[in-house]
Amino acid sequence: MFQNQKVSYSGVQPSGNLTIGNYLGALRNFSTYSDDYKCLYCVVDQHAITVRQVPADLRRRTYETLALYMACGLDPEKTTLYVQSHVHEHTELAWILNCFTMFGELSRMTQFKDKSAKHADNINAGLFTYPVLMASDILLYQTDVVPVGIDQKQHVELCRDIATRFNSLYPDTFTIPEPIVSKSGMKIMSLAEPTKKMSKSDENPNAVVYILDDKDTIIRKFKRAVTDSDTEVRFAPGKDGINNLMSIYACFTGKTMEEIEAEFAGKGYGDFKLAVGEVCADALAPVQQRFVQLMADKGALEAQMKKGAEEASYIARRTVSKVEKKLGFVQLR
Repeated sequence: MFQNQKVSYSGVQPSGNLTIGNYLGALRNFSTYSDDYKCLYCVVDQHAITVRQVPADLRRRTYETLALYMACGLDPEKTTLYVQSHVHEHTELAWILNCFTMFGELSRMTQFKDKSAKHADNINAGLFTYPVLMASDILLYQTDVVPVGIDQKQHVELCRDIATRFNSLYPDTFTIPEPIVSKSGMKIMSLAEPTKKMSKSDENPNAVVYILDDKDTIIRKFKRAVTDSDTEVRFAPGKDGINNLMSIYACFTGKTMEEIEAEFAGKGYGDFKLAVGEVCADALAPVQQRFVQLMADKGALEAQMKKGAEEASYIARRTVSKVEKKLGFVQLR
């Protein structure tokens, strides 16, 4: 489909402000695939509405997420950047794949259980079938690899099962994708509750460092990060808070845990927390500067949305047409 070039696909929801977990686990790594793969990166706004959104906020964050893609190094000339709702084939294929996905498979999805507990007043069908729309996102583009965080790996495994099931009935329809989980930044934890993943929906602002936080805010949040009664900077079982801070420092500096322990030997948690805040703020500064420039030209962002949607639609249409033909749908020419 891309002249024998393999395809990489991933997406980020425009719900809530993106965190350093999103940056380290996904956004920062996306550009590394552009030399070896045809890359498509989507602002998955349709996924976002499984939880109630304020319309004005959703629109603003859609622009912001696209701008952050580019601010983090994605080149629109090398990658296809677009908004999910601008390509109707995503939901079109999702309905078809719903009919090839088992109820039991969806009921076992960990994120459905977690989000159902968190949003008990709004356990909707979209929340339940969310992984099928994600499978559609991936399979539309005959994707070979999917860069994901560890928490999304289960959904990619389901996508593989759906594609394999469909191919067994209608051979050679879908490419079976492989998940790629980044070794660095696999799972950044909350600064307030280091046994929980850092979440952009966390109600405690001190638990989360956002990509767009200013330097003073970043340093203040790291200074307040929960650790333990020890004072030694050492990676060890039971030291969840300091382990998380060391993981973050390792991601930003490229240093091993042993190197970090040696660097801060004889120093306390206060010195280390400040150092983590400094490297984090310094790494995000150029991203924030570029983001401000991009957000200042809304017309250019909309032009990119249109260009990306046209590129994605061309590919997606071919896959849906192929699927519908195999199913026996009458296609008008």
